[in-house]
Amino acid sequence: MLVGAGPGAPGLITWAGLEALRLADVVVYDALANAALLAQAPPDAERIDVGKRAGHHRLTQEAINALLVDKAREGGGKRVVRLKGGDPYLFGRGAEEAAHVGAAGIACEVIPGVTSGIAAPAMAGIPVTHRAHASTVTFVTGHEEAGKPGSSVDYSALARLIAAGGTACFYMAMGRWDTIASALIDAGLPASTPAAAVQWGTLPQQRSARATLAGLAAAVSQARLGPPAIVVVGAVAGMDDQTAGALNWFERRPLFGRTVLVTRSRTQASQLAHDLAELGAATIEAPTIELVPPADWTAMDAAVRRLADATYDWLVLTSGHAVAALAERLDAAGLDARALGGVRIAAVGAATAEALRQRVGVRADLVPDRQLGAVLGQALVDRGEVAGKRFLLPRAGLAGRDLPTILTDAGGEVEEVAAYETRQAAALPEDAISALEAGRVDWVTFTSSSTARHFTDLLGERREPLMRGVRTASIGPTTSATMRELGLSVDVEVQPPDPDEVGVAGAVGVAGVAGLMAAIVAAEGG
Repeated sequence: MLVGAGPGAPGLITWAGLEALRLADVVVYDALANAALLAQAPPDAERIDVGKRAGHHRLTQEAINALLVDKAREGGGKRVVRLKGGDPYLFGRGAEEAAHVGAAGIACEVIPGVTSGIAAPAMAGIPVTHRAHASTVTFVTGHEEAGKPGSSVDYSALARLIAAGGTACFYMAMGRWDTIASALIDAGLPASTPAAAVQWGTLPQQRSARATLAGLAAAVSQARLGPPAIVVVGAVAGMDDQTAGALNWFERRPLFGRTVLVTRSRTQASQLAHDLAELGAATIEAPTIELVPPADWTAMDAAVRRLADATYDWLVLTSGHAVAALAERLDAAGLDARALGGVRIAAVGAATAEALRQRVGVRADLVPDRQLGAVLGQALVDRGEVAGKRFLLPRAGLAGRDLPTILTDAGGEVEEVAAYETRQAAALPEDAISALEAGRVDWVTFTSSSTARHFTDLLGERREPLMRGVRTASIGPTTSATMRELGLSVDVEVQPPDPDEVGVAGAVGVAGVAGLMAAIVAAEGG
């Protein structure tokens, strides 16, 4: 199956492409494949890098063709996904691979993808067509097959098409741009024609340069742009100047161009990283905490049996990890969703509720608007569901006290059992260390005292040089105090309001992750 991965941003793969990845036995991927997409394949799926990089090909095209056939036939037949950047049939040799697989008698499905020739300009504020400026768009390769006699591109015809109101999008052209621009000008296209280059389009590290056809090479050099990039020539390349930058929303986001290292647990880091990316930041997940099963399941298993006996009024789930533990222990006891028929279920947020639906087959009775334990507790109080009721909280052994305190203070009886435990990660990811070494990290976020302690321990003696010039963001005064004790600076601290004024849930909400992101944006002048 040939699957278009899209232009780079993982959210731009098609739904069909994502579903194919999630069912794959083998994923054969290119050099620019996003790690977030590879993570969508099953954990036990084989992942094979066949990426072609400048000056180095892991496998020849013939070897890739043979690999696809071999893997499809392996073990009586495997589901192979050939993940290709952009669209498989646009300058990607996808048709050659599909033909080879088909000739071997293997069915090959093709799932189209969003191409960078449209997506990258769009994210730089350039629509490739426009009713008033461009009625045609032409995709051109700037990297023709070696050994061809002359050029397969008719630059005279292309120049006339652009001059008549067309757009040309050049792929793989950065290394030959001087030659291409000269050919267009020699063919009669005015040197003043608008042009633009967009590097790493759709990704947080996207950069762009605008100039005339004659001046683009100098603008690219000054901006230090390089491949991978799309070059756009035509009137639309100058449109953003006419709209005061209104079309270029992507590069105008408040954290665009900033890199943030997130130190939460892996699941929590993924959510925070996603939220920061929505604000334009490039994020690096560097979880300092690992979540592991408890040393002894006795208490959890006993609680699960009591659930089946309708001992509790409410089951309160505060994370996807708690849902996973619940599903596992139900199965270990020979039980299923029917065991939960006598209890109502509250989930801390939409993600936890969806995990409950998928893993256990049950829908939550209560899901608050904000994903915070204190908000969930207050929602139960507001509904009059606490006084005299029994609650089961399967969660981390050292979880925060806001939720159980709210419930007990309101007259509820709370039983907590360890569904998982936290411990310091064995090491920081290599990409996090590499980014710190290269000076590419602008911010490091700390959402608890434990993340600060573990981060400091994991960096060891290298902390001071690696953190030089890096700003830090603390989720609150307690975390800040720990950071200072450890010798870390505190550049941004979220200050919670007076709980007497906004209520406990409101105070926690303001002091939560949303407040942390808002503080970083404010520090950046956003």
